[in-house]
Amino acid sequence: MTTDEEMPLPVAEARRRTAADRDLLIDVVRGKTPDELRAPYRVRGGPLGDFCESLHDLLAHVQMWDEINLAVLAEARRGRAHWSIDSRWETPEVGQLLNRAGVAAGRLLPSDLLLHKFRASRDALLAELSCYDEQAWVGPTLTVKREVKSVGELAQYVMTVPGRQAYWHAAFHLGVPLQSLTNPPADPEVVA
Repeated sequence: MTTDEEMPLPVAEARRRTAADRDLLIDVVRGKTPDELRAPYRVRGGPLGDFCESLHDLLAHVQMWDEINLAVLAEARRGRAHWSIDSRWETPEVGQLLNRAGVAAGRLLPSDLLLHKFRASRDALLAELSCYDEQAWVGPTLTVKREVKSVGELAQYVMTVPGRQAYWHAAFHLGVPLQSLTNPPADPEVVA
């Protein structure tokens, strides 16, 4: 695994972090006009993230990433490998191109539609993560990634920004200290 955590996190924690991270971005953009969303905003770059120039861009970036991760997990559940985990796609250069293309496509969308798409992708990803109990989460996966042995490892591998704590994405780009998010009260919807 390429994350800072040795073992895959429990599925409940994966769901909690994913929901908290995406909800953080929803809270940041709530009530902003389309012009405010497209205004210059200092989004933290880090690995593969120096292409976002606004909150609108960040919504497009995280939303595209969530759609890909959703497809990776759905394909793994069916015993197939998604195109994005092929080694040809897993280089910094190709990742940068994919991220730039996703943001460029998002710039063509009106902000209200992009936010609708972001929320729908968030909900679908959380629903996919809810398909697993802890036993299935640590059970073997049929994916072709040699170093990934379970669904939990696969999810953590694809849903973690390289070199960062597992499942945090928007928080990293927004510069929010993770210690403020690591132990918040459990969201009853995510726990359910």
